[in-house]
Amino acid sequence: MGRMVTKKQPEFVLEAEKAKVRPPRLFKVLLLNDDFTPMDFVVVVLQKFFALNREHATRVMLQVHREGRGVCGVFPKDIAATKVEQVSAFARQHQHPLACVMEEN
Repeated sequence: MGRMVTKKQPEFVLEAEKAKVRPPRLFKVLLLNDDFTPMDFVVVVLQKFFALNREHATRVMLQVHREGRGVCGVFPKDIAATKVEQVSAFARQHQHPLACVMEEN
């Protein structure tokens, strides 16, 4: 009886290429000081749009007042842009000149 010969196939291991995905660039959302927007309104904005508790919102408001600007939060670009627009529209709606801007972190 003849021997059965099996040829050994070379083994191939397929590995998924890892795409080099960078984390999204982050942007700081800042409020800028002015001489007209009431401090209480700034605290409301920080609570409403940035989910800060009253104490934290008050600290950020005082930073804006004393240093001319304060960081409300750090977000991916699209979220930061949305926050800037929401805050700006809310301030205009209430007839306050509160400026909200974003800059790369």
